[in-house]
Amino acid sequence: MTRHWFLVLAAVVAAACQSTAPAPAPRALPEATPAPAAAAAPQASPTPAPARLPEAFRWVRDSAEHRAIYLQVYRQATERVEREAVRHPAGTWAVVLDADETVIDNSPYEIERSEKGLPFNAASWRAWTEKRAAVPLPGAAAFLARVHELGGKIAIVTNRAAGECPDTEANFRAEKLPFDVMLCKPAGGPGDKNPRFEAVANGTTPAGLPPLTIVAFLGDNIFDFPGLSQAIAHQGDPAFSEFGREFFVLPNPMYGSWH
Repeated sequence: MTRHWFLVLAAVVAAACQSTAPAPAPRALPEATPAPAAAAAPQASPTPAPARLPEAFRWVRDSAEHRAIYLQVYRQATERVEREAVRHPAGTWAVVLDADETVIDNSPYEIERSEKGLPFNAASWRAWTEKRAAVPLPGAAAFLARVHELGGKIAIVTNRAAGECPDTEANFRAEKLPFDVMLCKPAGGPGDKNPRFEAVANGTTPAGLPPLTIVAFLGDNIFDFPGLSQAIAHQGDPAFSEFGREFFVLPNPMYGSWH
């Protein structure tokens, strides 16, 4: 009996010792080795976006409205000369037209300069005229042909320089655009077209044409019409009474005296 209690006591003491012994320290996990940083991708040099073509240039080049307006105006001008031809004998009347942006299209030159970020200058313009690459604008060729068919004369009054006149005449001929006289800006002279209008009417042009009744003026600039300037913009609608009758204006948002 005594032995039994001794064994029980020994078991209790052993258990107590085990419960008070310090627990082994937890095993430390090895520190993770940081992954090497990914090599930064080389940054490509930003490619400059191409210059956006101004809306005016894109409208001239791409819009249906541009073609529609030219065809509309030339049809109206044709109706005018058909009526006037009945009233005037063949060879006694004429129409007067500007060249650039009225009969022939220089938008390729204007667009190329704009895309390169370059301004207009005399040297580049002269190079363009020497190419003789301007094509007829919508309705222009048919109108000029109809004027000649009806017995009228055609005077091109342009502010291209006198030195550019031979190339301009050659450009017209290459595109089969008829004319009877081409009056460029006199060398060293003013851009005022009124004296040249008067020369057509008075029969004093170098072409030797007789005095002519001018039945229609066509142009893209207010100075293409006799006696007018940008001042007309402030003179009210009655000041524009000849437009659609004797004066016919074509759209040119790219350049002009309104700038």
